[in-house]
Amino acid sequence: MIKRTLLVLIIVAALLTGCSAAKTTDSRESGGFEAPNLGAPEPMPAADYAIEPSQPILQEEKIQNLTERMVIRNASLSIVVVDPAAVMDDIMAMANGMGGYVVDSNLYQTTTSAGIEVPEARVTVRVPADQLDAALTQIKAHVEDPVNDILFENISGQDVTQEYTDLQSRLRNLEDAAEQLREILDNAIRTEDVLTVFNELKNVNEQIEVLKGQIQYYEQSSRLSAISVTIQAKEGVQPINIGGWEPQGVARDALQSLVRAYQWLADVAIWLVVFCLPIAIPVGLVVFFVVRGIRKWNRGRKAIKAVLPEVKSGE
Repeated sequence: MIKRTLLVLIIVAALLTGCSAAKTTDSRESGGFEAPNLGAPEPMPAADYAIEPSQPILQEEKIQNLTERMVIRNASLSIVVVDPAAVMDDIMAMANGMGGYVVDSNLYQTTTSAGIEVPEARVTVRVPADQLDAALTQIKAHVEDPVNDILFENISGQDVTQEYTDLQSRLRNLEDAAEQLREILDNAIRTEDVLTVFNELKNVNEQIEVLKGQIQYYEQSSRLSAISVTIQAKEGVQPINIGGWEPQGVARDALQSLVRAYQWLADVAIWLVVFCLPIAIPVGLVVFFVVRGIRKWNRGRKAIKAVLPEVKSGE
């Protein structure tokens, strides 16, 4: 886009210079009335219309100029509590107290497999990035059993340092181009030239606004971390209980026993391969050759015994 803008501006500058010179010559040759010069600005030379691109900044230098890396950290978790509505209110109050804000919140009723309606809530808040861990600790403090009542937890991080630096470099180049376009617009005379430069300046300003929005998004996202929380009622996740018997617990115990059995079999296989096999191979070879030698010796003795009676009878 900048290259096309440069080409258009150079052509416009050349046209302005040529048209202005032709107009002055025709006026003098015709001998007509020549309007006095009231100090109107002279058209700028074509060289002054050219927009010199800013010197590119090396990627390593741009990253080194940053005081710290820009990382966007977000978290999501699902918890089980006794009163989802009260916990949702506490989370929103916590976010406001930390200097953050509430993005959205929703409290609704859901039906369990047993046909019981229980409350459930979803809330998304933003808190300062340096207080993300403290906020997660406060949220998880609402559960009674951290092992079973925290169903899901995920913390993600995205390093956007390079993207942020590239956006700032592009913004500086566009701002330089817009400044030179405004200077050209101030010195333009013909209506067509004014409209051409104005349209180019408008296009550059639109790109500048888009880049500023992206930069602002990265800055806000890295400064404030988003936390999405799903809050379920403890009543809605209670295990099935039939006459004091909980099939879920029995199934869990059976599964654990099965895992232990497979672990034992795996341990035996490892001992056989790693420990027993290296010893069994040389011992087996020795036994094989010993047994083979004994059998060969026995066959020789039998052959000798079979020949001896014949020799004695011949004598």
